[in-house]
Amino acid sequence: MTESVWLRNDRPRRGAPPLTRERIVAEAVALLDEEGAGRLTMRRLAERLDTGSTTLYWHVETKDDVLELALDAVFGDVPIPGRAPGARADWRADVVALTSGWRRAMLDHPWSASVLGGRPLLGPNVLARTDFLYAALAATGVTGPRLAGAAYAIANYVIGSALMQIGVQDDGEPATRKAAEHLVRNRDLYPALAEHGHLRGGEWDTAFTQGLDYLLDGLTSRP
Repeated sequence: MTESVWLRNDRPRRGAPPLTRERIVAEAVALLDEEGAGRLTMRRLAERLDTGSTTLYWHVETKDDVLELALDAVFGDVPIPGRAPGARADWRADVVALTSGWRRAMLDHPWSASVLGGRPLLGPNVLARTDFLYAALAATGVTGPRLAGAAYAIANYVIGSALMQIGVQDDGEPATRKAAEHLVRNRDLYPALAEHGHLRGGEWDTAFTQGLDYLLDGLTSRP
């Protein structure tokens, strides 16, 4: 695993060309949204920025740097729940709002969920939202390893639900319909799946909310 771009001190760039990190990240997110992570290369990004690869390397050293920065930009699209001054804190509403926003951001940027694993998430947007999640869960009285375990379970649930929905949407409606028909034809072998095992269109949001409720119910039910 390469060192996180966030742990590296910016070296002085004497004579660095007039290209900002913000512009690089915005163009990288646009490229990733249009073509996916598999098509991201430093050369292609430099071409979109109308500059040379050497110029790009003044600002980011590797493709992993670009992905880290782009991921943090996506997290910046996730609203941090707020409340009116004096309003009573509601940890559950905060967790639901934060995770729902995170899932929506990943669905809006389908590449993001697939590149989260195996890389440090140390950008300021990621850390601010993760800290908010931990603080919300701590309001239940859970601490230490149990708190980390709860946050880990919730994060994996959000990522997994987004990946599953993105995969189904990429296959398209015909593939989804054929899968459902296959289960119905084999009802004798897979009766529970034939009855309950597939989601349609607008059911994804409801299923996500219900699954999150089950997780949060479990968190508060344990002594």
